Amino acid sequence: MILLVIDMQKALVDEELCAYDTFIERTARLVATARKNNVEVIFVQHDAGPDSGMTAGDEGFEIIDMIAPEKGEKVFVKTINSCFGNKEFKRYLKRQEDKHLMIIGLQTNYCIDATVKSAFERGYEVIIPEGTNSTFDNDYMSGETTVRYYNEDVWEELVDAVTFEEAIEMLGE
Repeated sequence: MILLVIDMQKALVDEELCAYDTFIERTARLVATARKNNVEVIFVQHDAGPDSGMTAGDEGFEIIDMIAPEKGEKVFVKTINSCFGNKEFKRYLKRQEDKHLMIIGLQTNYCIDATVKSAFERGYEVIIPEGTNSTFDNDYMSGETTVRYYNEDVWEELVDAVTFEEAIEMLGE
């Protein structure tokens, strides 16, 4: 099992995210549980380019302090929605024997969606724990509707949707 933490960056983690408190608490608990049980945690950051506030050197680019990568944990940077757009990330995962990816982070309808689909197409077993991806309201749907739409409909055939408690157990608790 690999815990893949996507775009938990200071510019994106905001109280206006859908179910913010639950999302933050569960994300932090999964990262802590994975670390405690020697499950690999991989972080991916989105670089939105110069003058975006979300590029290397910008405070908004940094991963939030409560789950910041620890020494030895892998961190990859992407410039497109899917984590698989980073060639080093793709090569690293390809060399791993474990093909189970538990994916958490931001944003449900952008980088999480693109990564879920890319991982599925590459033969990974994708695990999505309840309440561990989020997004903002948009012009078409509330954040809550968006999260439900992807988790309960779009990804239905692509992922193993598990309860939060099941995810904790999968990580060794």
